[in-house]
Amino acid sequence: MSDLSRKARPLPLPTLGVLGGMSNQATAEYYRMLNEGLNARLGGWDNGEIVIVSVNFGNVQYFISKGLWDEAHAYCAEKIDRLERAGVDLIICASNTMHKVVGPIMAERRTPFIHIVDPTGAAIAKAGIGKVALLGTASVMRSPEFPARLKQKFGIEAIVPSEADIGIVDRIIFDELVRRDLRPESKAEYLRIIGELAGQGARGVILGCTEIFLLIGQADLPRLPVFDTTALHVEATVARLLEMA
Repeated sequence: MSDLSRKARPLPLPTLGVLGGMSNQATAEYYRMLNEGLNARLGGWDNGEIVIVSVNFGNVQYFISKGLWDEAHAYCAEKIDRLERAGVDLIICASNTMHKVVGPIMAERRTPFIHIVDPTGAAIAKAGIGKVALLGTASVMRSPEFPARLKQKFGIEAIVPSEADIGIVDRIIFDELVRRDLRPESKAEYLRIIGELAGQGARGVILGCTEIFLLIGQADLPRLPVFDTTALHVEATVARLLEMA
């Protein structure tokens, strides 16, 4: 239990701002996991002080599908303005895909921000793994930002599926996982794709979409280390909040 829990009430905690809604499934899991993580450290009935600005996922899906990244940038910037007006002390984005615009937005802001790639890269580096498979939305798998950040900051190479399999992974995310529609045949497809990437030299796999962990996890891949960006992002956020307190 943290020494914080012994301080006078009200307990002084920094306020976390979460840019969420991408999808509501991931955001709900973030909220649960953040509060469980903080409670595990603080004990008693304590959890987080959290402000969530939740976007309309229909807007985000439209921007992504049409490649309208300038529009997505403006849309997310206005939502981050709302978080900052609420006086949050730290911001996170509960979506790998939207880091494409949120990362650059936050690079120009003063509010501290935890980029989702960084806790994942740190965990992979700690495990001594130099080459990993990356699963996520088509935008994440096709764009250079995620692999480039892994390579530049941590010296880690990320490999992605074939174009046909990128389409399969992406379809399952948008048609099923964002609705918490968890199908055994979709799990089998993901495991097949990961197996093929392991055959190409991947020594671990990044679940680079904040809904993928709903479908597969470490128990499904006993011989291949799994790096779940959602869990690692939450863990890093809990640690930073307690450092700031």
